[in-house]
Parts: sequence; structure tokens; C-alpha cells
Amino acid sequence: MNDLAPLLTPEGRALLDEVRDTDPAHELAVATRLRRDHPAELVSAALGQARLRQRAVAKFGAEDAARMFFTPNGVEQSTRRSVAAYRAERLRAAGVRSVADLCCGIGGDAIALARAGIRVLAVDRDPQAAAAARANAEALGLAGLIEVREADVTEVDTSGYDAVFVDPARRSSKRGRIFDPEAYSPPLSWAVRAALDASRAAALKIAPGIPHEAVPAEAEAEWISDGGDVKEAVLWFGTAPGTIRATLLPGPHTLVSRGLPDPEVRPVGRYLYEPDGAVVRSHLVAEVAEMLDGGLIDPTIAYVTTDTLTPTPYAAAYEITDRLPFNVKKLKALLREREVGVLTVKKRGSAVEPEELRRKALPKPHGTASVTVFLTRVAGAPTMLLGHPVR
Repeated sequence: MNDLAPLLTPEGRALLDEVRDTDPAHELAVATRLRRDHPAELVSAALGQARLRQRAVAKFGAEDAARMFFTPNGVEQSTRRSVAAYRAERLRAAGVRSVADLCCGIGGDAIALARAGIRVLAVDRDPQAAAAARANAEALGLAGLIEVREADVTEVDTSGYDAVFVDPARRSSKRGRIFDPEAYSPPLSWAVRAALDASRAAALKIAPGIPHEAVPAEAEAEWISDGGDVKEAVLWFGTAPGTIRATLLPGPHTLVSRGLPDPEVRPVGRYLYEPDGAVVRSHLVAEVAEMLDGGLIDPTIAYVTTDTLTPTPYAAAYEITDRLPFNVKKLKALLREREVGVLTVKKRGSAVEPEELRRKALPKPHGTASVTVFLTRVAGAPTMLLGHPVR
């Protein structure tokens, strides 16, 4: 029931230290050598944990990942540290001092909450996940603030806590990623009821693709990106019902909906702005367009165009040099003429795959110049816009 147990022994911990930086290419030779002095099962477990720790560095940082314990699902599904810390700070600022973390997994969110000074009850029904969460609380010196309980979250009394945080499972071993919120485990409707019962506040982590019409009227909805990648959506309760916001990390930079109408469509200007994914998911492109005094290149495409450059954290700016009807041969000739060696392809509103266009238009580099090509529609017509990022 607990595959981590052998690794928590003195022998297991010493072995983990020894295999910490093992190169996967040399793993077989390392395993053969270590099995002369250690049980084969323990060596395999240590090497497996080392691989998980190496993968976890991207989410947790090298220092934490080297001390934590992971399950394969835990590495894939746990929250990135920066996002968890941002959410924990929002709860702390709201006066929350204790949280029931339901579906805690390996404890990534519980760790962030505890580091914000919040007392945590971390609950998961998976024995391995609960064991990892307990081991991680101890490894990071947070066991005094985190109580880990192996239980069904629907049967846990959370009345003694200021807030609840629910991260329902959105993957199935049989079906893979789950898109229907009512097929989450537990279902979104149950999580909403648990949130509404919380004494002070609640946060529900959900997939960023959730339809806006599925957001409960009592909730604030926030889409969060980190380094330009959309990581999650959060439904907040006890904050500002009906509010829609996009938050970009690092920062944080937060944009709040003002209910603006769709921007007008304009001819392509000197600059093209690509709104951050969190802005697009939260339907706040109009707010960015107003900020930039810009318009859309097409009523259905989330690209904003202007003739003036206005720095903003909410969109990446590109200076447009060429506008062409979609034509691979013309693009290929232009790239050869300009001695392009690096081609970046982005698309919105096009069925053409970027890699396919890159292979056909630039089969081999012609020089050192770089170009960004946007496959998109302009006033309904398939179009290629060429330009380069504005630094």
C-alpha cells in the first residue's frame, strides 16, 4: 500500500542521496552496481524516485524537488510552486488561517499554504499520495502545520477550518483527461457545495477550458498563467462574486473584466499584439484592446492591432513587416530572399499546422535572419503576417 516506505528508512534515504544525479543513460550500470549491496526492489525504487525528482524540478525548483517524494501522477498533476504560492497568498490576505486541502495529492498546495503561515488539513484517498504528502511535509520542515489524512474527501468534516481548497481529479486511467466538470472526482457540484459551506473563503482548482456559463453565480473566476503558459482556472468563493480576472505570473499582473463590448475590427497596423493565454481564456481581450487603443484583425481572432507601441504585460508585441495571402510558395521565396535561418510559426484561426508550414517553407536555413509568421485570418481571409518580436 505504501511504496515510499522503504525509501524513508535510513538505507533508503542514503541510497536516494547516492543516485540523486544519475544520468538515465547510465541507469542500468548504476543499478547493477548498487544491487550488489542493496535489495533489487530498493534500488529500483530509489532510481525511480530520482527520475521523478529530476522531472519535478520544473515545478518545484531544484532545492525542494531534491528533498521531496513523488508519485508519477503527483509529478504530472501537482500545481506549479509559483501558482500555489500565489493562491496561498490570496487566502492569507483574505484573513484565512486554516484550510482543508481536499484531494491534496502529494501536498504541493499544502506546502504553499503552510509556508504562508496557514494551518492545513491535507486529505487524499490515495494511500501513496497521502504517504508522499506526509513525507513531504516532514522533509520540508512543515509537519507542524500540515496534518495529512488518508480519507474520502466527501466524508471529511471541514467545519473547523476557515477555508477549503479543492483540486478534484480531472484525469481517468481509462478515459484520460476529463472535460465534463461533473465527471471530476469529486464532481464540481459537490466541490461548489463544499465551498459555499466554508466559513470564510474557498478556492476550487479547475481546468482552464471550463465554459464561462459553467461558472457558478456565487463565484469569482480567475485564469492563471505562468511564464506565458495557462496553468489553471480557479473558482473563488467569499471574494467578489461574478468577477472575471486574468492573472499572469511572475508578477502578479491581474486584469479584471469591465464588461466591455467586443473591439472593433481594423486593418492590420504596424504592430500586432498576441494576448496572453489567460487573457484569452478569461475573455478579456477587449480590455487589452482598449488599453492599447487597438482593434481586432478579425472578429473571431484574438489578435490586436495598432499603429503605436504600448508596452503591456498582458500581450506580446510584434512589429509586422509583411502581409501576404496564404501561399506557401510565395512565403518560401520571401524567406530565401531575406536569408532566413530561424522561422517561428504561430497560428490562430488556421487549420495549417505550424510544423507542416515550417517544413515546407524553410526546408533548410538560408542564413541567420529570423522571422515570425502568423497563420491567421484577416477580415475572414486566410492570411500570413510576417514580423518580429518587439523587445
